[in-house]
Amino acid sequence: MRDFIDLHSHWIAHIDDGARSPELGIALLSRLHQAGFSKVIATPHMRPGMFDNDRPALERAYEAMTPHIHEAREAKVALPEIGLASEHFFDDIVYRRLVQGQGLPYPGTRVCLIELPPQSFPAFLQARLFDLRRAGLTPVLAHPERYQPVWKDPAVLTPLLDAGTHLQLDLCSLVGKYGRKAQRAAEELLEGEAYEIACSDAHKPDDVDAVVSSIERLESLVGRDERARLLIQGPRTLLAPKPD
Repeated sequence: MRDFIDLHSHWIAHIDDGARSPELGIALLSRLHQAGFSKVIATPHMRPGMFDNDRPALERAYEAMTPHIHEAREAKVALPEIGLASEHFFDDIVYRRLVQGQGLPYPGTRVCLIELPPQSFPAFLQARLFDLRRAGLTPVLAHPERYQPVWKDPAVLTPLLDAGTHLQLDLCSLVGKYGRKAQRAAEELLEGEAYEIACSDAHKPDDVDAVVSSIERLESLVGRDERARLLIQGPRTLLAPKPD
């Protein structure tokens, strides 16, 4: 099966902990295409204090990759369709950027990828997610299975779902990349049909080996139709233009 859509990847060079060079970024895109992804959206980090990127900086980094993309395509390297968004660390600074229109939602949408601190959820999180919805934004929570509060009780996600948040599976959680607790949480959330989409969160070309194994395990756990929903239909729905 092809036509997978990856809404979480770090193939842009020199901007965060992803690709270390344009060549490695191209290699990562090429390998994701070989794995069945026809569209891959870059989601470089916006995380003050760790990756001090704002929207203009991320857009410049994306544009800097453009000549390398063109060169690879001219050399007949098969690459997926690409686009730019951001993985927004949901602290006070980035929260304000989002509600003020200074974030980077998925292309052509008002859907934004957010991440939380791994050890604990911020105070007033549900209220802030409601505020995002009032600002016209739809939040997608990256890799919920990797957060320690979810390990203790997946029901901690219920208020977030009530606030209109969608959940995004990091595929490689299914093969133990982030430890057994994250794997168990991912399996439990899959069983409860909590996820809307599944993504690679790939940072380097070698990550794609685990992505391929994870896609195979995803099908073994939930079946071919559910795999297609998480990797094709779900992402398409999030990227579809919404009526005004």
